[in-house]
Amino acid sequence: MALDRANFSQKTTSAEQTIRLGKELAGLLTSGDLIVLTGPLGAGKTCLVKGIAEGLGIPEDEVNSPSYTLVNEYHGNLNLYHFDLYRLENGSDLHNIGWDDYLMRDGIIAVEWGERAEGFLPEKYIDIQIEIIADTNRELKVTFN
Repeated sequence: MALDRANFSQKTTSAEQTIRLGKELAGLLTSGDLIVLTGPLGAGKTCLVKGIAEGLGIPEDEVNSPSYTLVNEYHGNLNLYHFDLYRLENGSDLHNIGWDDYLMRDGIIAVEWGERAEGFLPEKYIDIQIEIIADTNRELKVTFN
């Protein structure tokens, strides 16, 4: 499937397919893009970020969920700032981790549990909602705001 910056929905049937979709999606990204990922635990948010990272020239095996650190930085063709807000107490805690500074940096920001940053998101971002359909089946809805 050839992707462009239009809204789309895509089903995947394995973690590998979700990673491949992320890799394709990376080809559409430009510095300054913010990706907000939502979906339940185990939906594949980190798998998708691994694919995006790989598409940006970052080895997939370097990428892991920043659940405890809240943000991981990866350097490739474009920098990738990977946030996981699952453990965030409230949105105002974003200031403590330098959220506003990250929004000003060159590179891509990917935010797992992005709904926890509501009220702190810029007007324009890429919204990716991941729904679990079955064991390994997922539906990803991508909206370019």
